[in-house]
Amino acid sequence: MKKWKTLIIIAVIVIIGGFTLSNSYNGLVKAEESINSVWGNVESAYQRRADLIPNLVNTVKGQANFEQETITQVIEARAKATQTHIDPSNATEEQLAQFQQAQQGLNSALSRLLVSVERYPELKANEGFLNLQAQIEGTENRINVERNNFNNAVKEYNQKVRQVPTKFVALLFGFETKPQFKADAGAEKAPVVNFN
Repeated sequence: MKKWKTLIIIAVIVIIGGFTLSNSYNGLVKAEESINSVWGNVESAYQRRADLIPNLVNTVKGQANFEQETITQVIEARAKATQTHIDPSNATEEQLAQFQQAQQGLNSALSRLLVSVERYPELKANEGFLNLQAQIEGTENRINVERNNFNNAVKEYNQKVRQVPTKFVALLFGFETKPQFKADAGAEKAPVVNFN
């Protein structure tokens, strides 16, 4: 009789352990897939911006005396930004930093382009240009929202990876914490506006 009780207790422990292991593993898989899905949205938002840039460049090129160097910088920055790809399932801090750096290069080039436009009143008044400028501003907002969604998904996943008992399952099956988007260097300082 004691032998049966012992076997039943061991069987119950094994079944509970199996359910715990299964639930922890499935929770980690679900959280990791959420990161992959949200990363797709991040890439989609960046791609939208990259797709708008040729239209913006062509509109600006229509202004015969516009600075060719500025346009060239935008085209080169776009090419560099679209060549940087990340697999979110095994992304590293360095890869995410490279991706952000390429996107920041494009941001800087676009900013220089839009500042240069200020010297061309007929271009500033062009309806096509104004529409593209508004679309790019809207896309920048989408990019920010998607980066925040990505960071939230990574936070939830990282919490699962670090919490007990899921931590043991993560160690057993090789689930590691994922990097998040970080603010660009110097972003904590307010920009200085000078009209002189």
